[in-house]
Amino acid sequence: MRVNRILLSSALVVVALVLQVSVLSRLHLPGAVPDLLLLTVLGLAMVYGHVGGALVGFGAGLLADLAPPADHAAGRYALVLCVIGYLAGLIKPDNGRLKSATGPMVVVVVAAIGTTLLYAGVGALVGDTAARHVGLGSLLFTAALYDLLLAPFVVPGIMALARRAENDPLADTNSQAKKADISSGWLSGGTGLRIGGQRGGFGGLKGKAVKARTARAGRIKGVKRL
Repeated sequence: MRVNRILLSSALVVVALVLQVSVLSRLHLPGAVPDLLLLTVLGLAMVYGHVGGALVGFGAGLLADLAPPADHAAGRYALVLCVIGYLAGLIKPDNGRLKSATGPMVVVVVAAIGTTLLYAGVGALVGDTAARHVGLGSLLFTAALYDLLLAPFVVPGIMALARRAENDPLADTNSQAKKADISSGWLSGGTGLRIGGQRGGFGGLKGKAVKARTARAGRIKGVKRL
């Protein structure tokens, strides 16, 4: 990943995690908690593609695993978001822009359900049966509902920031200015060389012409002397 991708992804993931832990998790909504971190990963994955989405998802999930008040095994959510980020990145269009909002909304619903199922499945493998006591059906419904309601306020903004950083107008301006400087340097250097060569050539031709005229005059004078 490029530097601008890393910086933007890190900043967005940290902000999303802080808001989710300090605000959304304290709302005490019935069922699941709105997953702002998941929406951030989805927005970045749909711009960066499957490889970038997998990397962002793994980093975001690992940060969520280590951040308090995490009460599950480290790496569990990192695995889930890595898979979700990879799958979400597969729908990235060639030009990086989606034609309608239907696709992202479908991705959000599928990702919310898939994340809950994967998280519960990985938890069952490591002996965590909390999903059974809460009720998996209610978790799936509330997770999809909350994320779908929150997505229009998060995903488009994340994608717009990612596309803007991807275009990097400041870097483009600097690179164009650099190219202009290089081009003008080449032009001036080339012009100087050509002018110098022409001057040198004119000087050489002039010297040769003078010598030729002098030699011719000498030969003429010599003929006259004869």
